[in-house]
Amino acid sequence: MKHRSTTPAAKSLTAKASLIAAAVLMAGSTPLALSSTAVARDYDAEIRAREEEASKYSGEATKLGDVASSLENALKELRAQADALQQLINQSEQKLAKLKEEIAANEKKIAENREALGQLLADMYVDDQITPLEMLASSKNLGDYIDKQEHRGSIQSALSQKIDEINKLQRKLEEQKKQVEVVLKEQQAQRESLNAKQQEQAKLIAETRNDEENYRKLAEQRNAEISNLREQQRAANLAALRANNSRGGDPAATSAGSAVGGGYPAKWANAPQDSIVDSWGMYNRECVSYVAFRISNSGRRMPYWGGRGHAYQWPSSAQQEGIPTGSTPKAGAAAVLYGGPYGHIMYVEAVNGDGTINVSDYNLNGDGTYHRYNRSASGLTYIYF
Repeated sequence: MKHRSTTPAAKSLTAKASLIAAAVLMAGSTPLALSSTAVARDYDAEIRAREEEASKYSGEATKLGDVASSLENALKELRAQADALQQLINQSEQKLAKLKEEIAANEKKIAENREALGQLLADMYVDDQITPLEMLASSKNLGDYIDKQEHRGSIQSALSQKIDEINKLQRKLEEQKKQVEVVLKEQQAQRESLNAKQQEQAKLIAETRNDEENYRKLAEQRNAEISNLREQQRAANLAALRANNSRGGDPAATSAGSAVGGGYPAKWANAPQDSIVDSWGMYNRECVSYVAFRISNSGRRMPYWGGRGHAYQWPSSAQQEGIPTGSTPKAGAAAVLYGGPYGHIMYVEAVNGDGTINVSDYNLNGDGTYHRYNRSASGLTYIYF
């Protein structure tokens, strides 16, 4: 059991004296049997259930996030299509406006030419009222009369031809106008369809993002419940330890403390407590340093947990590393007891058939020494390295 921070990153010399009393409460010379309340409520099972729910909700939120991202990419494509279509519509509208201008100008030309032709016809009508003899008499000579007649015919023919050409051009422009209007109408219909799709896509994205947020909130709620349950578990275990210490217990059940034990290296065991940082970033002769050594010495991987090496932090740190945890005792597992400011951790030497386990640890009584004893297997979180 620790009476101070167990990792260099969290070292606090001023708090050492005040934490001694709390550490003593965690000590005991008999098997640590939890109170009926702590045993009756399976905090580990409740925590695992909420962890599963939190994981499920987080997974659903991630899936929905991926779906929303895909929908947003599709919406970007729709917007790009809409922008490209709008450019075509703008071009069609410009073309239609130009055709309308050309048609109006053409209509003006037709009117002007028709007016000129009408004037010519009127003049010819007046001339037709004069007899050829009178027209000939008014002319200087026969040649002048013939020239007048030819000129009148030539102008009439030219005007008629010009009007025909303008009419043909007018019909061509009108046909082009109809074609452009048909194309523009189709483009506008496509734009309306794309706008409807964009609105539908945007609505779907909003709904998906809302569902994603709700799942994330559920996951956060479950994680908050997990933290609350861990606090309750620590309080219950601490109360159980207090009750156990008040009953005294069986001194024979716990071995006498010794500076060296469990194979713990002499260079760490013989040095003053908390004077050396071990290979995993934790202080020597602390429970966490001892269990880290036992795990590593057995050939298994012990992660470097310097700065987050308090006993109560080990289960969450293990889960982040992909190391399984549970409530079933197994030989070779690390056993975490929530209670006090730092918790306590033990190495499971053996599992007995009577619901107890044989464990070894350091610093059980806040004295920085080795102990080996039997205790109840209940109320602990086991880490299976």
